[in-house]
Amino acid sequence: KMEGRAPYLAPDIWSLFPDRLDDEGKLEGWKLGSLKSFAKLNPENWSRADYPDRINYIDLSNTKWGSVEAIVHYSGKNAPSRAQRILRPGDTVVGTVRPGNGSYALISEDGLTGSTGFAVLRPMKSSFREFVYCVATSHENIDRLAHLADGGAYPAVRPELVIDTELVSAPDEIVSKFSVATSALVDRVEANKREVATLAATRDLLLPKLMSGEIRVKDAERMVERTI
Repeated sequence: KMEGRAPYLAPDIWSLFPDRLDDEGKLEGWKLGSLKSFAKLNPENWSRADYPDRINYIDLSNTKWGSVEAIVHYSGKNAPSRAQRILRPGDTVVGTVRPGNGSYALISEDGLTGSTGFAVLRPMKSSFREFVYCVATSHENIDRLAHLADGGAYPAVRPELVIDTELVSAPDEIVSKFSVATSALVDRVEANKREVATLAATRDLLLPKLMSGEIRVKDAERMVERTI
């Protein structure tokens, strides 16, 4: 745009971007900031006084590179002591223990409880969801956290280092436009993950029955059709 090139974005988006840089090399009008301006850190936690009867628990070991690979179900009295973070759809969770392992995900279903090994980032506005997730889980930021982790055999970072992730912040209007452009894609990705999990569970249920002869292929096909 500074070079006077023809617009290659929709006019309402093109007009949001300035055509010059400030003295610090940032887009004019944009500011240096951090994720603190867009999300709250660990906003809800269970206490033993209000612990539910049932806990649907995720921890760092079953959360990898954007996917929650397993949810473990406990009664309240048998749940691990680390099962304290209350999670809501739209939250981003980032593992603070060995952060280079990529234990992060976007939460897309209700009723989950996370480990205290997560930093939970809750967007201050629904239109910040995609921006917070992309910034917090970018390869650059995960590498940054991995290099900051200390503790010898148990390297970790404080959750505050995650929310302190620095960024050049665009005006809220541009962040909202980013949400409009990407939210359907994010929703589709999360829906695909849930479908894959359902199909995998169905396979694990049916395969032993097929191998033992308890059911036939046609029976299995009907059961799969009902599942999907």
